[in-house]
Amino acid sequence: MILGVNVDHVATIRQARRGTDPDPVMAAPLAILGGSDGITIHLREDRRHINDRDLRMMREIVTTELNLEMAATDEMIKIAIKTKPDLVTLVPEKREELTTEGGLDMKRQSNNLKRAISRLHRAGIPVSLFINPDRNDISLAQAAGADMVEIHTGLYSNTKGDKQVGELARVIDAAAAANNYDLMVNAGHGLNYFNVSSIASIPDIRGLYIGHSIISRAVYIGLERAVSEMKALINKALLGSLVE
Repeated sequence: MILGVNVDHVATIRQARRGTDPDPVMAAPLAILGGSDGITIHLREDRRHINDRDLRMMREIVTTELNLEMAATDEMIKIAIKTKPDLVTLVPEKREELTTEGGLDMKRQSNNLKRAISRLHRAGIPVSLFINPDRNDISLAQAAGADMVEIHTGLYSNTKGDKQVGELARVIDAAAAANNYDLMVNAGHGLNYFNVSSIASIPDIRGLYIGHSIISRAVYIGLERAVSEMKALINKALLGSLVE
């Protein structure tokens, strides 16, 4: 199972002063040294954290998977085609939100997503869709031509007790459904050092994409170690699921 580290929040700290430090481009190699299998960045329409310069430089230095999260807009599609990330993950985007609040509205956006995926595929770029853990959304993602999906784990991450058990079951069911549709499966949003193991134990999941909790921990212990600790938890969970 791969770990993709989102370094957006390094850029968030930088933008607080509108300066040059800390630089997310410099954070990427440290994450890779810690064991990250890829780097994720979200280029938003308002450029609130990651900017175009960051993307260009990341493409030059990231030798592992570079995953570009973006909205399915004409501007972003043109940027992706020019930059050629290893993977594009199409996500919903609202100006007023602090972070992505849920998966794509697959019923409402299916035609637009299908067109976006077709354009990206013509440029040779694989596409993932960020979706809620819902079988209908899985079916629509497959129909739209996606190569993979990233299951939104926000509800799982933000609940406890029986509710979290129920949300975990939804993620497990969605991952199994995606595999039945021959879609590769990723998961992410809100995962941290306390809740990641149950998700990492799901054998149908290809990779986890985690940012905020790793960057937060890195404030205290350093990025390389923070990534290394998260990767160790994922590997431990995966090993346990294989033994069972």
